Amino acid sequence: MKHPKDQAMARPGSTGIKDPFEALLNHLEEHVIGATHASPPGCAPATGLEVEPEHWETIAKMASTLGFRWVGGWAIDASGDAPIFQPTVFACLEKEGRFLLIRTTLRDVQHQLPSQSRWFPGANRPERHTRDAFGIDFAGHPDNRPWLRHQAWTASQFPLRKNFPPSGMPLPITPPDNGYAFQSAEGSAVYEIPVGPIHAGIIEPGHFRFLAVGEQVLNLEERLGYVHKGIEKLAEGRDPDGLARLAGRVSGDTTVGHAWAACMAMERAAGVTPPPRALILRGILAERERVANHLGDIGAICNDVAFTFAYYQYTRLRELWLRNNHGWFGHRLLMDHIIPGGVARDLPVSATSAMHEEASQLKQELEQLRPLLDDNASLQDRLMEAGILPRETARALGCLGYVGRASGLDLDLRRDTPYAPYDQIETRPVCLAKGDVRARFDVRYDEIYAALDIINQLLDQLREGEILAGWRVPDEGAEGLGLLEAWRGEILCYVRFGPDNRISRYFPRDPSVFNWPALEHLIHGNIVPDFPLCNKSVNGSYSGHDL
Repeated sequence: MKHPKDQAMARPGSTGIKDPFEALLNHLEEHVIGATHASPPGCAPATGLEVEPEHWETIAKMASTLGFRWVGGWAIDASGDAPIFQPTVFACLEKEGRFLLIRTTLRDVQHQLPSQSRWFPGANRPERHTRDAFGIDFAGHPDNRPWLRHQAWTASQFPLRKNFPPSGMPLPITPPDNGYAFQSAEGSAVYEIPVGPIHAGIIEPGHFRFLAVGEQVLNLEERLGYVHKGIEKLAEGRDPDGLARLAGRVSGDTTVGHAWAACMAMERAAGVTPPPRALILRGILAERERVANHLGDIGAICNDVAFTFAYYQYTRLRELWLRNNHGWFGHRLLMDHIIPGGVARDLPVSATSAMHEEASQLKQELEQLRPLLDDNASLQDRLMEAGILPRETARALGCLGYVGRASGLDLDLRRDTPYAPYDQIETRPVCLAKGDVRARFDVRYDEIYAALDIINQLLDQLREGEILAGWRVPDEGAEGLGLLEAWRGEILCYVRFGPDNRISRYFPRDPSVFNWPALEHLIHGNIVPDFPLCNKSVNGSYSGHDL
């Protein structure tokens, strides 16, 4: 199912400057007083920079002008015994596969920092998350509404400060969160459609507020955070094995991606390198997770347009794939298989040839089924031109994975910032230009083929050897950064150790943080009945978004 005019696009954010990364660093060194390099070894591959708070927005403005991408933002409470709260705030930027990790410490009692969302719209919700969790005021932020609270704690309580107890301070009854100021519009023909937060079936809670005229959507606004689990607080005080298990539950459909990112961050902080065989097995696990989820979502998209036969077929293929996961790795979703230092279970010798055969059979079935999709006029009528996300909108929001690549953003860490085992094989990201539901469908379909090719390459490189490296206890304050390409897109993970091999701070950023806002944009001008189709084509994770 190819758009006739679709083709691979150039890397986003081109500025014509020979080396924008070095240009930004040189400019900062010349014009930002007090900027110092602060690159802990565990924060590779990022270059670190520590600045004063007053330069926070200046850096964002310069980086935006040079075409950088805003990767994530978070804070830590490193006040220690200080009488006042003194947080350190981080922001990660990327340009052409190179990362810059900037940080600043707030020493004033007002805990105020300029917002970067004016220059990077994707920073909007992460800054609101940090504000609600830490009490940091981002001056100039365009949206002062709470994001996480949902009335579960008072305006003077901040759950990610160290003085907030892990058990929280629960109220006898949580008041209803019915005062959120959704956007409104006036007019005799305009009406509101509230959807959720409780949905039918097994979907997680999220509220969608539509403004419509007839069936045409004028505006969509999301209200998420209903499944806020307190992951970041639960991580405090855990040992590395405990954090790996917790990370695998950030988002159940991305258990490999989040566990690997957490282990990568911890291993970098501790100076531990997993054995080559373990790294290859991690790659195989990640690609198997990619295939399983794309198969399920392709079937679900077909089901949303009542193409039930296709739904049955892709669900059947996914089920067979998951059964093999269980047989070879002990878990259908591959949970708890990636652990600090390597993997928990080896692959039987007999499985290598069997997995090659499995990949060949799946590819044959996908090729047999694809003409049924291409030739189904009813399906094509619903997919084409629905939910168009323009490239510039996707770039401004920082969209990742198949959502970004379907709109022409040619980003993939497996190629752009290769990490083991992807640094030893060839990867060819799938990138299209149209940006509609069909393009996101096509990218997913072709990503299955690419993942099968990667699995075959990794199997061919698999050699006998250890699957687990010995652990080294990191120093107190050791930091690590995990960056990898999961099935939804890039995951960022930051880990900081406290004393006695215990976690002081864990922050995972799921790609859904940037992909959820895209749904609010791509639905404009579509009809209300197309919302389930557009929503499934994005398939943001509620759980991965609502830590």
